[in-house]
Amino acid sequence: MTHPSEASSSTTEDDRVIGRALWRSGIILVGLLVIVVSLRSWTRSQPNPSSILNTTPPVVVVPTEPSLVPANLPAVPFTDITRSAGIAFVHDNGVMGKFLLPEAMGGGCAFFDYDADGDADLLLVNSQGRPVTDGRSSTMALYANDGSGRFTDVTAAVGLDVSFDGMGVAAGDFDNDGFVDLFFTALGHNRLFHNVAGKFVDLTVSAGVAGTESAWSTSCCWFDYDRDGDLDLFVGRYLAWSAEIDQKLDCRLNGTHRSYCPPDLFEGIQPVFYRNEGQGRFSDVTKSAGMEVWNPDSGLAVPKILGVQPVDIDTDGWLDLITTGDGVQNLVYHNQRDGTFTEIGIASGLGLDRYGLAKRGTGLDAARLDHDDRLTIALGRMANEVKSLYRQQPVKLGFSDDGLSTGFGPAARQSLTFGVCFLDVDLDGRLDLLTANGQIQPAFVELQASQTHAQVPQLFWNHSTPGKTTFTPLTVTECGDDLVQPLVGRGATCADIDGDGDLDILLTATGGSPRLLRNDQQLGRNWLRLTLRGMTSPQDAIGAVVQIEAGDMKLQRTVMPTVGYLSQRELPLTIGLGNHNRIDRLHIIWPDGSIQTQIDVTVNRALLIEQQPEAR
Repeated sequence: MTHPSEASSSTTEDDRVIGRALWRSGIILVGLLVIVVSLRSWTRSQPNPSSILNTTPPVVVVPTEPSLVPANLPAVPFTDITRSAGIAFVHDNGVMGKFLLPEAMGGGCAFFDYDADGDADLLLVNSQGRPVTDGRSSTMALYANDGSGRFTDVTAAVGLDVSFDGMGVAAGDFDNDGFVDLFFTALGHNRLFHNVAGKFVDLTVSAGVAGTESAWSTSCCWFDYDRDGDLDLFVGRYLAWSAEIDQKLDCRLNGTHRSYCPPDLFEGIQPVFYRNEGQGRFSDVTKSAGMEVWNPDSGLAVPKILGVQPVDIDTDGWLDLITTGDGVQNLVYHNQRDGTFTEIGIASGLGLDRYGLAKRGTGLDAARLDHDDRLTIALGRMANEVKSLYRQQPVKLGFSDDGLSTGFGPAARQSLTFGVCFLDVDLDGRLDLLTANGQIQPAFVELQASQTHAQVPQLFWNHSTPGKTTFTPLTVTECGDDLVQPLVGRGATCADIDGDGDLDILLTATGGSPRLLRNDQQLGRNWLRLTLRGMTSPQDAIGAVVQIEAGDMKLQRTVMPTVGYLSQRELPLTIGLGNHNRIDRLHIIWPDGSIQTQIDVTVNRALLIEQQPEAR
């Protein structure tokens, strides 16, 4: 028998157990109800299977930062005068059906004054020195300018009718005799030609700059890295490539057609850096100057260089060097002012893209665009990659990739961009941006319908305001039909070929004819053409900085012929001034650090300024 108090206690405990069970059951039921309702709601929001199968996948749109496109774009029509100006060159890339990668990569060019008569002559680099049907060989080509933009072929007369597998060119007066010399990069031995009063003499062997027979050299440049008054020579090299390796790889497009092998399949190769020792001789200081960069894990060479640009990153008066990497990091050689460089690409923010990736970099150009002294670097990339526009941050050795926010990256994304060139096409004082575009694979359209072998060049108008850089692509409405005709573009450069104060354009094509485009703008803006001649600095003043003050306009330009991909622009600076009819102050910082100032400079003319020995 159970005690009454025990019975009461047992009943109470049973009630508590039942209560807790009911409470838990209620929570579970509510939870299940929420799940059912959510599932029904989600199900209703989804298309049925048949609609999914019949729906076109959404187009992926690269995000862009909203920007205000100006209502009135400038009219800057360009006219193709290639044939009428006397240019009859056709680039020979040596295509013979074997799909060897160098066939797709050549096409260098240069504007330079070979005869010191004050106008821009035109040089075109050929890529395959082999006999053609009539027994001649394809050679380099030099066209002399008569000052009005008409050209005469003087190649044979000046000694440049030479045949080799040329790639790029650098123009610079290495011996300060007043005549610009030429260095050609090649697949195999490079070539140095000394300009002797308008005739070219091959000094390659005696100067010690041939390189090796197996090397593949690309973009190159002259600059005075040690500030001793003469020009030194940097030679970028691309891949440890050979025809035998290429053919054994047997690369195929879409698994069927033989195609060009990607650079990923080849090892990188170190550049070569030559110090000018005077008397026409150079010494290889690549290793001692700190130009070699090795992968610490694999022990292989890092560089796969296509583009190069000397630039004073930290404005300390000593030129640094930037090179692009094809599938590897870009390299930044910071001048230590003691004959050596330190590579700081990753640390500076220039080594990788905005997502921290090593992309396929091609050509590059650098300038100070806006109302401050911040450096901007434009960099070409492969198709369907957002192009990079690196902007210097308050910390001078720090950069950010602003390709998206400036408008350049998205608008240029679809093209494969090789040549890039900053120039002021409308003379408003802001530097615009030209690109030369063209695919590697002729049959690439089989993989991507959006791609073609020949591609349209692009011209981006700079309508920046203080603190905000913005580029808008100009169309056929503003530029005319001739600029936007497709070509397999490689080199892009500029010069005032007819002396009218605005910049004309040259685009080169691999395996085709170049395109010489005359700038026919009629905007009525003012300008100055400025040529500098050094005395204690290199005579052609490569690396000199010019600062201009005209009313509320402040500009900075650098004398630097190296541009884009494999190419060179003319040495004189074309400075657009907009509506300003006088320069209040023109300040020159010569390559040796000396300073010279001129005030109250008249405009709409060509001006020669010589370095004064007493400049401080």
